[in-house]
Amino acid sequence: MAPKPASTAGKAPVLTSDKVPAKSKGRKKTVTKTATPTVDGQKKKRKRKRKETYSSYIYKVLKQVHPDTGLSNKAMAILNSFVNDIFERIASEASKLAQYSKKSTISSREIQTSVRLVLPGELAKHAISEGTKAVTKFSSARNTK
Repeated sequence: MAPKPASTAGKAPVLTSDKVPAKSKGRKKTVTKTATPTVDGQKKKRKRKRKETYSSYIYKVLKQVHPDTGLSNKAMAILNSFVNDIFERIASEASKLAQYSKKSTISSREIQTSVRLVLPGELAKHAISEGTKAVTKFSSARNTK
């Protein structure tokens, strides 16, 4: 009579994941699975993680000011970093102002005051006038609906 195989009762089922360690002596290896086929037999395509940048907006403004001028990827990356930095400075200043006045909401008033504090002289004046114009346009569009 042949010996019976060892019983699997009471043992946890073996779960497979994307990375399965391969059995070997000494060093560890990992085996990766290929993309699993879907119902219709095609491979699943992995979605790339979206990266949010101001690139399209910077490009649109550039074309308004200088229609025949281009921008390299490195220059775009620098401008994107610049916009993120200014945004961070204004937002943190507005947050502090809201905390000082014990408010839980940052309004256009806090943004305007933080722009006055963060940006120098003439640049602050232009930014405030553009911001006021944008808020007025937004409010009038909202009231007409």
